[in-house]
Amino acid sequence: MFLEPHFKGQRSGWIEVICGSMFSGKTEELLRRLKRAKIANQQVEIFKPFIDTRYDVNKVVSHDSNFILSTPVKNAKKILELVNNVNVVGIDEAQFFDEDLAEVCQALALKGIRVIISGLDMDYKGKPFGPMPTLLSVAEYITKLHAICSHCGNLATHSYRLSLEEQQVALGEKDKYEARCRTCYHMGNILDLRMPGSGGEKKEDI
Repeated sequence: MFLEPHFKGQRSGWIEVICGSMFSGKTEELLRRLKRAKIANQQVEIFKPFIDTRYDVNKVVSHDSNFILSTPVKNAKKILELVNNVNVVGIDEAQFFDEDLAEVCQALALKGIRVIISGLDMDYKGKPFGPMPTLLSVAEYITKLHAICSHCGNLATHSYRLSLEEQQVALGEKDKYEARCRTCYHMGNILDLRMPGSGGEKKEDI
């Protein structure tokens, strides 16, 4: 369990990054920390990328349907324009933001703001995703969460794409992705019984 650091003084900003594969509980952990900050009577602002409309346009929503109101923004620098008189800034789905996000987060931390970020550390190809590598480098605190592999039950670190889309960003949930461990991920579509040529069976029919 992550215990929030507490530093004395008015200018004690820092950056926390919550990362992992899809379905690992990243957003759930982000919401937990933000709600605890609100209980402590801290002023909180939450931002999400404009393109993420999977559950709701104006809410950060976890896979367990917990949510908190947020402000969608089209680019990272917009966050600096909107932040005013806050103690904590939360940012969800950080991988979808532009490369300016790390610079923005460091500017916020230098103002004495606690910045909590959640995002995928790797895309569906297993490559570093968007600004996440830089954020992991500059953060004071990093929490890597794990999902459960859909096939073998081991800890999952990869997001395997079930659909045939090849662009890096393809919004979706369990209809397009599943969490896999390293071994099952590299076995590829041999394990995906919904892929063409697999006999037409669906996992739920097995």
